[in-house]
Amino acid sequence: MVDVSIIGIDLAKRVFQLHGAGVDGSVIFRRKLSRVKLLEFLGRQPKCIVAMEACASAHFWGREIEKLGHEIKLIPPIYVKPFVKRQKNDAADAEAIAEAASRPTMRFVAVKTETQQAQGMMFRTRDLLVGQRTQLVNALRGHLAEYGVVTAQGMIHVQRLAQEIEDPASSLPDPVRELGRIYLDQIADYNSKIKSLNQEIRSRAKGDKDIARLMTIPGIGPISAMAIQAFAPPMESFKSGRGFAAWAGLVPRQKSTGGKQILGKTSKMGQRDIRRLLIIGAMSVIRWAVRNGPPKGSWLARMMVGKPRMLVAMALANKMARTVWAMMTKKQNYQVPVRVAA
Repeated sequence: MVDVSIIGIDLAKRVFQLHGAGVDGSVIFRRKLSRVKLLEFLGRQPKCIVAMEACASAHFWGREIEKLGHEIKLIPPIYVKPFVKRQKNDAADAEAIAEAASRPTMRFVAVKTETQQAQGMMFRTRDLLVGQRTQLVNALRGHLAEYGVVTAQGMIHVQRLAQEIEDPASSLPDPVRELGRIYLDQIADYNSKIKSLNQEIRSRAKGDKDIARLMTIPGIGPISAMAIQAFAPPMESFKSGRGFAAWAGLVPRQKSTGGKQILGKTSKMGQRDIRRLLIIGAMSVIRWAVRNGPPKGSWLARMMVGKPRMLVAMALANKMARTVWAMMTKKQNYQVPVRVAA
């Protein structure tokens, strides 16, 4: 009997479809298993490659199956889709996963540790609370604008709304005041929770060498550093800093043909949170340079001459991504670049 070489698993909540393939790609078995029987079945199989799509619960199952001695390969769903033959069902998906995992040029996703997922959850929770707080502020601004109370955008102007609601001389009706206080109470509650999460993130950043190292880069704070550590794959998996910048979607999209290079807009591939935070950090560096003046002879000073600010921010974010790769692979802190003499 031919031993199984690759097992493709189509993940679900309770019922999993498995496809076992031999070294030559032949079908060894097709099985449908319940959630409670999955690990028991895989424990009886010879050590082999177990492939899954990198989707919900994939990292949990990857850690559990890895304990059984199998080699885990997580594949982005977009790379599995071309291997699905005709009909779309669980059996066809499992077979496509096994087929995709057998390709020598396939790209895989590293299995995240529990610590990485906890950091990712903390970042996502803070991001969600910030978004919900913004919704409340915008809703309150919109409602009060119907009564002639208009303020600029931003959290800094919420206090003016509160003063208008509590002002006895204001023309706001009493029901509007009561509803406005509900909004303000919710906003204050979100402020407290977000502040607590910020303190927790800073506390963890101080105790982590890698996060502390990333924070030495201008434009990268504790939130950005934690996001990079939580969501980015191991830096050793990239051949160069450009590879990490391309993964983060900070390089132009290529549409080259016939030996002619055609570069388009930013590709926006990879992890969107990391890309967004790097661009925000780059914009903060540029704003500081506008106020105080960039260092003479620096790369930033040359870029800011006659170029749009957003273009400079994208270029700087790309440079920051490459710097992150170099620092994490070499285990070194940020070093200020040598200035070019004018």
